[in-house]
Amino acid sequence: MRILLVEDDEMLGEALRDGLRQESYVVDWVRDGGAALAALSTATFSALVLDLGLPTCDGITVLRWLRQNGRTIPVVIVTARDRLTDRIAGLDAGADDYLIKPFDIDELGARLRAITRRAVGCAESMLTVGEVVLDLRQRVVTCHGEPAALTAREYAVVELLMRKAGCLVTRAEIEEELYGFEDDIASNAIEVHIHNLRRKLGPRFITNLKGRGYRVEIAR
Repeated sequence: MRILLVEDDEMLGEALRDGLRQESYVVDWVRDGGAALAALSTATFSALVLDLGLPTCDGITVLRWLRQNGRTIPVVIVTARDRLTDRIAGLDAGADDYLIKPFDIDELGARLRAITRRAVGCAESMLTVGEVVLDLRQRVVTCHGEPAALTAREYAVVELLMRKAGCLVTRAEIEEELYGFEDDIASNAIEVHIHNLRRKLGPRFITNLKGRGYRVEIAR
């Protein structure tokens, strides 16, 4: 899952970026509102973690731009502004959640999981396709009841495909989910991930529609 983190404070931004990456998120971190708008205009993210006090343009301006342009990306505001009027303004501008600093990274992770589940219409924390079960809360995949030893990017591929079970997911969509702006992408990277997942989760778990993309099938 790819997250855009917009945080001006260097120490907090580094801590949030590193903490979310340890939870297997792909994180792009920018430090001002203008950079946030540029990133949101050129890439697709599963969620936005947004501070309010930003250079160039503030977080509320970024949020209003998103909603006025029909962008439904889930947004968690993270801010030191704890007045009731501030919370109301943030939620009324289109935020899905509002988290007051200081907070624990585990709480931010839980809130991200909750708003992204709602965004895809998934109230449950467990996704099941055949013998493969994905626990969104623990971020663990099991196959035939046994934990699967997946890398962070392999987990991200499984989560993306299982969230969209039955639907075709293109190579470009997978790359967008797995890699940030600073990452180099090998030409065969996606094929390598798919090969490894078929080895670990079964050869028929992921279907390849040649030249079009990949999907996992829902049992009928």
